Formats: sequence, structure tokens, C-alpha cells
Amino acid sequence: MHATRDPVVVVGAGPCGLAMAAKLLQRGIEVRLFDASPEPATGSRAIMLWPPAQDVLADLDVLHEARAIAFRPRALSYLSDGRPLARIRLRPPLDALLLPQERTDELLAGAVTRLGGKVEHGVRVLGVRQHEDGLTVHIADQTGQESRVEASWLIGADGVHSTVRESLGIDFAGSRMPGRFALAEARLRGTVDRPDDVSYHLTASGVLLIAPMPGGTFRIAGDIAPDRELEPGVVDELLERGPAELRVRELKSLTTFSSAERMAGRMRLGRCFLVGDAAHTHSPFGGQGLNLGLHDVRNLAWKLAGVLDGTFGDALLDTYDVERRAAARFATRLTGTLMRAALSRSRWKRPRGALVRCAHHLGILQRWYAPVVAGRRTRHPSVHPGPTNRFAGLPAPPWALEGNTVPDRFRLVTTGPAERSALSTRAAALADRRATLVDHHHLRRLTRGFLLVRPDGYVAIAGGPHVLDGVDRYLTDLEDTGGNHQT
Repeated sequence: MHATRDPVVVVGAGPCGLAMAAKLLQRGIEVRLFDASPEPATGSRAIMLWPPAQDVLADLDVLHEARAIAFRPRALSYLSDGRPLARIRLRPPLDALLLPQERTDELLAGAVTRLGGKVEHGVRVLGVRQHEDGLTVHIADQTGQESRVEASWLIGADGVHSTVRESLGIDFAGSRMPGRFALAEARLRGTVDRPDDVSYHLTASGVLLIAPMPGGTFRIAGDIAPDRELEPGVVDELLERGPAELRVRELKSLTTFSSAERMAGRMRLGRCFLVGDAAHTHSPFGGQGLNLGLHDVRNLAWKLAGVLDGTFGDALLDTYDVERRAAARFATRLTGTLMRAALSRSRWKRPRGALVRCAHHLGILQRWYAPVVAGRRTRHPSVHPGPTNRFAGLPAPPWALEGNTVPDRFRLVTTGPAERSALSTRAAALADRRATLVDHHHLRRLTRGFLLVRPDGYVAIAGGPHVLDGVDRYLTDLEDTGGNHQT
């Protein structure tokens, strides 16, 4: 156990809070995990697990369980008034899993338990007060009994209406997006075209999403009139936008939602951080929300753990805000564009459809759009000096992570046509000098160069043999970032 005076407090036991607690427990850090609800949440809610979310599940050794119970869609299909526009294949490394959020929560809660933690349900955070070497969290249990908990750091993962964010006085600027949507889960009667695809039907009367779920049910969503009464007939009305004769056989759940584009003014304030919906919210189109939040967790966890064990100075934690706000802005632009395009009723709809079909037939959507929506093109801005190339700031290519058995270390990957080279020898020597921080692997490839991959799977530095010395300088810079708390 690390010699921290007080535990790290995580507020919120949704997927982001559970993952954060588990990631810290995995590093031997004491955690207290509070959730205001008296029991775990139920319902499907977020269902799309893109590769970034799967990365976190893999870190916690629950991805194999998720794959065993999830539905694996073959493609994203887009249709306009019944006519195919595009079909984006979802093949590794861009494959997705469809899993009700409550099942994802169960897997992550199991990881927390296995690692020695627990969720303290029915505990509300009333306020947070920071001081020089820690903070005090004012809480109340289900009986109303109030108490105070001393903590070393605090992570707010308590959703859009975050008490932590409000207690810290951090603004949540943005605006509501137009439209009201119905969301249902049901068994269907009739024939679903391409039942293994996630299908978006764009029509003159609105949009319809049909997504296959485990157990033979489907997620159905679409825009409805602001004054439309929410009753079972709504779902059949939505289905009229899709394949003929498709109707509800058994309705499992039905609710409505609206969306907004908002972002916290900052994601770090002193010893406090915001992750997931507490930090940002956007359109659900594209299924980005859970993936964005879980990669907030993956970005922050290795940095905070390194600060707590004395490896890094805490100024490294400032990069969390810089990097993840950039990722949130990118996701907001992407999902907002998808939503506005899907709901558009403009006279440009027909030529736009022709353009999309053309891009699809040329392979542009498969090559460009698929990696973007799958989370493999989210670039972090450069926050440290050093050599760079097209990989730097992006998720590492899958080939650079093959056989990675030490996910908490930096991975120095050298490439070249020979099994041994001057470059790989120098890299191995560097890794030996920093054995607790860096793991070296050499891969036989035509090009000679290297990638330094961070513990969150992002490329920190990349370049040719002549700039390998930049790795040592980069790591020294991380170790020397001294103790400045952002205020």
C-alpha cells in the first residue's frame, strides 16, 4: 500500500467512478467510493463500447467477460428513406460491443471488489473544502447522519448534475440541443434488415436507430414531437421509419431524453478532478459518451498513481485538463455534426445523400470515418517538448501494443527489418536504466524508428533513430515536474 496519509475519494459509482476506483486499487492506492443512490442503477442507458472503452475493461481484466455476454455488431448501416447510403464494417481493431450499461457496471463493480474495494451506497457529498496538503469531504449517509472524510485527492464522477462540480464552483457552460427523443428496448415482430448491424434510418419524418442487443432484444430510438405523450404506441410509430411491417412484440422499457452540449470550465481544480458526464456532455449520436468518460479515467489514473507513489511531480496532472478537454471538444463536434445531419430537413438532403454514397463507394468512409467514430483518431495536444511524427498524440497503433503484459509502464517500441540493431540495443539499454518505468519491445518492420507509448495507450513520442535521446529527456521532464497545484 502506498504511504498516502488519506485515501483518494471517488464520487459516483457509474462506469467512470467504478473504473477509476478499480484502476487506483490496482496500483495499491486506498480508495473510498461514494454513491448517492441507495443501490446500483439499472437499465440499458449507454450501450456502445468502442475500442477506447474496451481498453479500460482489458486493463481491469474484465474484457473477456464483456465479450462473452455482449452483442458484436458487424457494421454501421445508414439508410435514407429506405435507400442504402453507406455501410461501415466494424472489424478489429475498430470493432464494437453492445452491452447494457448495467452489465458494464456489474463487471466494473466486480473488479472493484476483487481488488479490495467497495461501493458505499447512499452516501451524498454535501461539500468539499481544499487545504494545503489535502481536502475535507462533507458527507451524509442514508439516515442523514453527517460526517467529514479527509482525502488526499478527489475525483468527481457523479454525472451531469455533479455535486462535486457545483461544490467547487466550476461552471458547466453550453446549451441544450433541439429535439426530444424516445428510447426503448423491445423484442420485435417482423424482419429486421441486416439484424447484426446498428442501423440509422434517415427519413422525412425523423430518424430511427435500431441496434441489436444481447438476448434477442433491440435498442430503438428516434426523435418525437415535443408534446407527444409517452406511451407504447410511440415505438411502433418510430418503427414505421424503418423496414416494412416491423412492430413491437414485447416492450421491455420506454423513456425519453433530450441532449445538450456542455463542458466544465476546468477538469482539474487543485486536488479535485472531474471525469465523464460530470465534465462534459454531448449528443448521444455515435455512441461516444461512455467511451470518452472511460478514457478520461485511463488518462488520469496513471498520472495520479505516479504522483502518489512519488514517480512524477504533480504538475503532470495539469496535462489531464489540457488533453481531455481537447478530446471532449472533438467528441462534441463529431456527435453534434452527426445529430444535425441526421435531423436535417434541408433541400440539400438529396445531394448530400449522393455525396455520402459516393464517399462510401470510394472507401473514404471506411478509411476515415470508421477510425474516427471508433475513437482511434482522438489526438491529444502536445504538452511536452520532444520529437514527434504522425503517431504522436494519437492512440498507439494496435501492432505496437501486441503482447503488452505490463500496462502500467511506458512501452518503448522500436522497429526495423533486423532482429537486432543499434537502435534496439540503445532502446534496451534505456529501458534497463529505467526498469520500473519503461518496458522495451522490438518489432520487425520495414521502417526504422520508435514509439514511446504511455500507460493509457497514447503515443508520447515517436521518431527515427536519430531522436531516441528525446525519450530520456521526456521521462526526466515528467519526473521533474514539481508540485504546483492548479488553483
